[in-house]
Amino acid sequence: MWGERKTSSVSESDPKSWKLLEKTLLASVHEQRRSRRWGIFFKLLTFIYLFGALALFSPLISNQGSGSSSPHTAVIEVRGMIADKEAASADNIVGSLRAAFKDPNTKGVILRINSPGGSPVQSGYVYDEIRRLRGENPNIKVYAVISDLGASGAYYIASAADQIYADKASLVGSIGVTAASFGFVDTMEKLGVERRVYTSGEHKAFLDPFQPQKDEETRFWKTVLDTTHKQFIDSVKKGRGDRLKDAEHPELFSGLIWSGEQALSLGLIDGLGSTSYVAREVIGQEEMVDFTVQESPLDRFTKKLGASVAEHIALWMGFQGPSLR
Repeated sequence: MWGERKTSSVSESDPKSWKLLEKTLLASVHEQRRSRRWGIFFKLLTFIYLFGALALFSPLISNQGSGSSSPHTAVIEVRGMIADKEAASADNIVGSLRAAFKDPNTKGVILRINSPGGSPVQSGYVYDEIRRLRGENPNIKVYAVISDLGASGAYYIASAADQIYADKASLVGSIGVTAASFGFVDTMEKLGVERRVYTSGEHKAFLDPFQPQKDEETRFWKTVLDTTHKQFIDSVKKGRGDRLKDAEHPELFSGLIWSGEQALSLGLIDGLGSTSYVAREVIGQEEMVDFTVQESPLDRFTKKLGASVAEHIALWMGFQGPSLR
């Protein structure tokens, strides 16, 4: 009849046409899936290649300063938290110190400090090594220069130097010990959660934040902190000697912190000045060479991936050991 026409190019009664269309669509879907798989594969391969390259070449990049053919002042950064596996770990700082002293053109060493402190153990390692190197190399002086902050464990390290300098507005001191934790006992009771701890010693779990404190254990833990504090004080007195005005100012060991200007009058530091000032005016070698152990690209990459996040969360949510900060 006039006006009638077929609008479909595939007849509903033609099974071959439908099968052909179905095969075409399925082939297209499979092709897209293969493309996605290959895309993921090549991205993963690229990631592995870059990671391997960083692991291979990072040791070549992470070495400390190679020195200079002319006389110079060696500079070592003490920046951030002083702790194992951190940039300001004892291994890194001690390695830098040894390299600086080994260089025949080093005329003086500056520890450029900007740190709130940290582990008393790590700080003690560095303190002992500074004094050892000074004893073996009496012609090379060690100077600590505090920029923004040189507190607690950072001041512990600085006190081993021949002299300490700071800016008039720097924060210096905090000779004390702290240990922090949280108590979740009431929270556990409100949640209806029972804490079960099995130990083979009467006081093995005395630092457990999920159990009530006991007076006897609290007093014991205070003796541990007091002992660590005394070790800190003894080291500072040994390093600073008669320059320290502790007889007139016993509050020096109370954990308080002072400005650089105040610290000078208290004998905590020897003068006001920057790193370049000390290199130029005190050591007499304006050229400075950085001997700080640098983080490798692999280390930076790993940190960006958050490898240490879980560890830090565990520390803050649970117990933190004695800290000089």
